[in-house]
Amino acid sequence: MKLLKNLTAQVIIAIILGIIVGAIWPEFGASLKVLADLFIKLIKMLIAPIIFLTVAIGIGAMGDMKKVGKIGGKALIYFEVVSTIALAIGIAVALLVNAGDGMNIEANSGADVSQYTEAAANQEHGIGAFIASIIPSNFVGALANGELLPTLFAAVLFGMAAAALGEKSKPVITFFEQVSEIFFKIVSMVMKFSPIGAFGAMAYTIGHFGLEALGNLGYLMAAVYITMALFLILILGSIAKFYGFNIFKFIAYIKDEIFLVIGTSSSESALPSMMRKLERYGCSKQVVGLVVPTGYSFNLDGTAIYLSMAALFIAQAYGVDLTWIQIITLLGILMITSKGAAGVTGSGFITLAATLAAFPMIPVEGIALLIGVDRFMSEARAVTNLIGNGVATVVVSKSEKEFDEAVNATLKQSKA
Repeated sequence: MKLLKNLTAQVIIAIILGIIVGAIWPEFGASLKVLADLFIKLIKMLIAPIIFLTVAIGIGAMGDMKKVGKIGGKALIYFEVVSTIALAIGIAVALLVNAGDGMNIEANSGADVSQYTEAAANQEHGIGAFIASIIPSNFVGALANGELLPTLFAAVLFGMAAAALGEKSKPVITFFEQVSEIFFKIVSMVMKFSPIGAFGAMAYTIGHFGLEALGNLGYLMAAVYITMALFLILILGSIAKFYGFNIFKFIAYIKDEIFLVIGTSSSESALPSMMRKLERYGCSKQVVGLVVPTGYSFNLDGTAIYLSMAALFIAQAYGVDLTWIQIITLLGILMITSKGAAGVTGSGFITLAATLAAFPMIPVEGIALLIGVDRFMSEARAVTNLIGNGVATVVVSKSEKEFDEAVNATLKQSKA
């Protein structure tokens, strides 16, 4: 059947089969986590070289350093404004629904959260530590360790030097473009295994936590999902409309990447194919190469909503009444700690633990309340982050006149 050859259909079927296997044979389902881990490792091994090559090519080919600075500056301002709006919306909804009120915290008093609090203690947070973490110990080490921000920093330096050299650097840029094509071909090969990764991830989730986990803390889960949906439709939808594109059609265009993220709960798994998709949508390679990787650390809209709602949920569960000054202070702390959420294993819990450690009136052990259902909210976080970065790239491309309307029109005709 033609439908079964479609990657989106394969991923959806894999997710459904994963739920069935996890529900009927929980132990076996839990053991299938290795399939998801292997797939994500395959993707992660490609991210650092693709980021380096794409950014270096984009900046090196651009030549105009003022333009590079203008695009980067505009992207960072956009990221900060939109992610702050996301945090504020999360806090507003959490206060409105009051999901933690009346929660039985005694059932969770014995939960072990030491792995998250220790990781948060070891993970330095704050602007100074964050900036220091961007600079790699050595140029090659950033790529070898697969660290996103240090790789981005090294690529920007390389691209700037290449742009400054002008014609002398063109052979190197051309070579990088050819190497980049090879890496994207590897991505297309790896993506054929995405249904297997999605199957393993979903079987593990249901097998490990059980179907009843889908009902635990359902009120908070529903609030998180609805809040992120409203953020996508109202906030990002309004931004998209202002810049002349439809948010629903854009979401439909990147549906393959969205289903992959849902299956793996990792927005990183879709990063390489998302970059290629945005170029086909009409965004210039230079803007895609600069905005998308940066957005994976600075533009985490879904993570921002989750962190703000989770922090207030814990406060409500423990009966902690926060003043407006404390709520505004919490927002300020989250604006800093949320920037360190990318590229950290278990980043949601670790960043939340770091936030609560800096805000002692909310018990840090309260994160134990969320362990059982965090997996089910991580998909919403990852999808919102993915769509948010896609919209940001289109917005910056259009505002900088780096968007090819002819390419976009051809794409629309081919879809018609």
